Amino acid sequence: MAPPTLPLNRRAEIALQDVPLQEALGRTMDHFVTARLKAFADLPHGEALRDHARRIRARTIAQLDRHLLTLERQATANGSQVHWARDAEEARKIVMQIVRENDVRRIVKSKSMLSEEIELNAVLERAGLEVLETDLGEYIVQLGHDHPSHIIAPVVHWRLEDVARLFHEHLGTPLDADIPDLVGAARQALRAGFLQADMGVSGANLAVAETGSIVLVTNEGNGRYVTTTPRIHVALVGIERLAPTWEDAGTLLQVLARSATGQPLSCYTSIITGPRRNPDEDGPEQVHIILVDNGRTRALAGEFAEILYCIRCGACLNVCPVYRNIGGHAYGSVYPGPVGIVVTPVLQGPQTWSELPQASSLCGACTEACPVRIDIPRMLLRLRAAEAEQGQSPAWLRQGIRLYAWAATHPRIFRLGGRLAALALKLVPGKKQGWVDRLPPPLNAWTDSRAFPPLAEKSFSSRREERDHA
Repeated sequence: MAPPTLPLNRRAEIALQDVPLQEALGRTMDHFVTARLKAFADLPHGEALRDHARRIRARTIAQLDRHLLTLERQATANGSQVHWARDAEEARKIVMQIVRENDVRRIVKSKSMLSEEIELNAVLERAGLEVLETDLGEYIVQLGHDHPSHIIAPVVHWRLEDVARLFHEHLGTPLDADIPDLVGAARQALRAGFLQADMGVSGANLAVAETGSIVLVTNEGNGRYVTTTPRIHVALVGIERLAPTWEDAGTLLQVLARSATGQPLSCYTSIITGPRRNPDEDGPEQVHIILVDNGRTRALAGEFAEILYCIRCGACLNVCPVYRNIGGHAYGSVYPGPVGIVVTPVLQGPQTWSELPQASSLCGACTEACPVRIDIPRMLLRLRAAEAEQGQSPAWLRQGIRLYAWAATHPRIFRLGGRLAALALKLVPGKKQGWVDRLPPPLNAWTDSRAFPPLAEKSFSSRREERDHA
């Protein structure tokens, strides 16, 4: 995915001024957070389970090569065809080869962030294929010519009235249709697509190495249709999405559902272990598993390997103060939120995505919510440091940091600067209860979106000196 043309701060400003977006985010974010907290509070030894899940992910990533070979061997023994894709282009070519060899015309898709990452839909549609997204959120996104803005809730940025208007235009539902009516209309439209499709494309929440199985978790049942009704099933699997054993998978599924939607388990947990065999009455004739690297091996070999622990639950997005205010599209990448601002530059290169690590307050809420306790703030600081070391940060920022570092190592100058700043703020007009609404350039960027707090009458260091002398 190409980086956006507008700078990040401008994209954030646009999002903050988008009234429908702010209304949509305000209605949904707290629900996700509350549901996750309750789900873990109701679970005995919930924190111990998270610790165990982290150990599983750490052990899996450390021995990823061995587990991948086991997965390939077991999946092949089950009758699945395993393909390896070094990058997005190679993954797309493999899919198109399967399409041509099997005379595929119609494709149905279950929700897959990896298919978004490799931009699969655009290639399929340019080839003249009919592509139908069957996850309700992804279906809305497709009808609206939009993009997902959340890892598990693609249309978290849409209001109910926006969806009703879209369905009225495309499906003929009344403008005042309620949620059950809208869901019913979507179900009716999608059912024909399932029955006519030649190929189903899915992602994988997990790939279990010991049996060569693919695991999908959904709440709508569309994943089960996509993987059983068409004659061909193609599963796109990031090479890090492995669980060595079913015991490991059981632990990860428990923390995944609770962290994502606050459920003990998702409504549908589908397990695909090879194509249809006698005496099976349904299921695909062919199962193709495409193991996609696309930068993951590079991440594995570096200092950001921990980001590969991610199980794509979206919990970090729901608690992030930045995401909660600007939504997903402002990030400009397929993966938004705290995990996205690490995984995007790590997988696609920091040179073109150097802005993203700045989209964080470093508050640590993401790590507290993460079911496998990924230390995202640590990696963000390292990405910022790498940007500075390579001279990619703006010249004004580099000079400002140098000036601050010099002043901080000269205590008398530092104290004098603090006194002068306090005096200057007293002279700035337009204060409200001491808070400054407008600072002059180059400090105006702060007050464009927030008030600047008044400086204390006495600095911390002067208070400490007074206490020491008392």
